[in-house]
This record gives sequence, C-alpha cells and structure tokens, in this order.
Amino acid sequence: MQASDLARKHFDAAMHEAVAAHLDPDAVARVLLGFVVTQYLQTRDVKDVQSELQFVAENCDPDTDFIFMRP
Repeated sequence: MQASDLARKHFDAAMHEAVAAHLDPDAVARVLLGFVVTQYLQTRDVKDVQSELQFVAENCDPDTDFIFMRP
C-alpha cells in the first residue's frame, strides 16, 4: 500500500461519513486540511508549510498543465 492509497481510503471514508451524518463535506475537508497543517508544523517551519500550501493553491486547476509537464 502506498501513502496515497491510505490517504484516499480515509478521505473517502470521512466524506462518506460526513454525508451520512448530514455534515457539509466541505466543512469536513476544511477541518482535515487544518489537521494536515498541524501535522506539517510538527516537523516543518512555517515558511515551508506556507510554500507547500501556496504550490497546491497555484496548481489546483485540473485543466491547467504544470509548468514542468511535457506536451
């Protein structure tokens, strides 16, 4: 099992449980993101975490290729 498989399994379970509990999936995702940031801050400095989040924010459009992708 890879890290992405484990994370996907738990994320999907949380989203399913959110719907079943009549909770807003976006709210649950926001809380999960907060947990991720808290975990990052255990081993990384603030600027590094900000850089990680900035990269994700700048590259979250699924219709846009990453600059380093080849045609």
